[in-house]
Amino acid sequence: MSTIKFIKEEKEVVTASGANLREKALQNDVDIYRLRGKLTNCGGYGQCGTCIVEIEEGAENLSPKTPFELRKLKKKPDSYRLACQALVNGPVSVITKPK
Repeated sequence: MSTIKFIKEEKEVVTASGANLREKALQNDVDIYRLRGKLTNCGGYGQCGTCIVEIEEGAENLSPKTPFELRKLKKKPDSYRLACQALVNGPVSVITKPK
């Protein structure tokens, strides 16, 4: 079992290891998209890059970054991930819609 703490929303979710971060956020009414992302997101297929989150703690408990993430996030801090590409394998703390 793993836990995902959504800091801004003050919500903690318990999930099975290997769960997709985007899916767990949406299943628990955590809004990860800005306006543009709400209108143009790809539905979690790793094509658009609109589900960016910041990992406050527990980055080591996520799956490795995918090649698409490495390209899309190359100008962003190392703590940024695409929620649709991150699989949770332990406790993590997440900041949604980082600046």
